[in-house]
Amino acid sequence: MGSPFFFKKKIKIQEIFPKKKIKNNFLLNDIKPLSTAEKNDLTFFDSIKYQEIASQTKANICITTLELEKYLPDRVERIIVKNVLFELATILKKIYPFADIDYPDLTLKKPIKKKYTSVKFGNNVFIGQNVKIGKNSIIGSNTILESKVEIGNNCIIGSNTIIKNSIIGERVVIQDGCKIGQKGFGFIPLKNKNIKFPHIGQVVIHDDVEIASNCTVDRGSIDNTIIGKNTYLDNQVHIAHNVKIGSNCMIAGQVGFAGSSVIGNNVSIGGQAGISGHLKIGNNVKIGGGSGVVKDIKDNETVMGYPAVPLRDFLKKSKK
Repeated sequence: MGSPFFFKKKIKIQEIFPKKKIKNNFLLNDIKPLSTAEKNDLTFFDSIKYQEIASQTKANICITTLELEKYLPDRVERIIVKNVLFELATILKKIYPFADIDYPDLTLKKPIKKKYTSVKFGNNVFIGQNVKIGKNSIIGSNTILESKVEIGNNCIIGSNTIIKNSIIGERVVIQDGCKIGQKGFGFIPLKNKNIKFPHIGQVVIHDDVEIASNCTVDRGSIDNTIIGKNTYLDNQVHIAHNVKIGSNCMIAGQVGFAGSSVIGNNVSIGGQAGISGHLKIGNNVKIGGGSGVVKDIKDNETVMGYPAVPLRDFLKKSKK
């Protein structure tokens, strides 16, 4: 995604793949997913699930496998590898050398109140360089806002909260004890070692969102993690990297979202439900408490159970 929060090296494509003959050795703009990549971006295609998106990508060069390369447009130059994600992680570390670990922000200082004249600060607040805080916002005690974080007007950030790598809209409430924007849980399992996957994305929280106490929201790996307008999160909700939650959603306590799932608008999720990774949950969906969602859900469905099934089927099974 090319987050402004991370240092990025300027590099040409041939430098990234020195053992391969590159037809068009352009200066790399960024590394992006198939859906958002532009002409001078490097993209990747690692699953048949993204076949349709791959066929429409605007990127000129793509890392993929021998089995999947046939689905790409003819104009796209292929970089054929055995393990797409391992290759991608290796490249990301070259271009974004500081994105694989959450290094401490050593620029943190107490806020200069002359700079933030309409902002109210609690005790022991620390902020990094180039932090933007909107008018009439309130920052609770013992809270840390790391460098380049942006917070809109009329926001309330509770005490003992840490926010990094994030852009937050207006009238957002984040209650006590939350952690927003940290590196996600991304690893590539190999035989004798798990390789950490760098996370170069950010967290984007839109207007009028409320996040209750002790929630965690990981930043995106390649794409952004996004929470849509007027969505409410109860206590202890976890949102993993690249998750996109729509507008007007209601998410009860201790719900967990695995990485890269997309949640529609007006979705309600009961407490302690779990959403597996890389799923698409439609609009107006209702998911019962304690459910385990392991496959896509179409618009307007109500599901319950583990694995989650349509409510009618769940009730039939319960009567047996």
